[in-house]
Amino acid sequence: QVQLVESGGGLVQAGGSLRLSCAVSGRTSRTYFGWFRQAPGKEREFVGSISWNTASTAYVDSVKGRFTISRDNVKNTVYLQMNSLKPEDTAVYSCAQMPATSGKYEYWGQGTQVTVSS
Repeated sequence: QVQLVESGGGLVQAGGSLRLSCAVSGRTSRTYFGWFRQAPGKEREFVGSISWNTASTAYVDSVKGRFTISRDNVKNTVYLQMNSLKPEDTAVYSCAQMPATSGKYEYWGQGTQVTVSS
């Protein structure tokens, strides 16, 4: 069984930075990890993803150049570094795992709140 625990959310002023962490217990090999966010009254949005094996990443256009996803295979942790934050980045951020053979995100963390003030 895979468990994901996010941390690092908080309140930050526009233009500031935060780093979210997603601690992983369980399988990591041959999986992808995604970061998602959901703002009040909006649908959940894909932010970006990383391949655990290759560390290749992908991002939604709205965060390219500002957000960076990385992973530490010693600490079994996935990170979302968020720079140049904007008020529209305010949301609950969640990490999720997709086994390579599954094609869908099967395991989810509980989420962490990020609030960006203007």
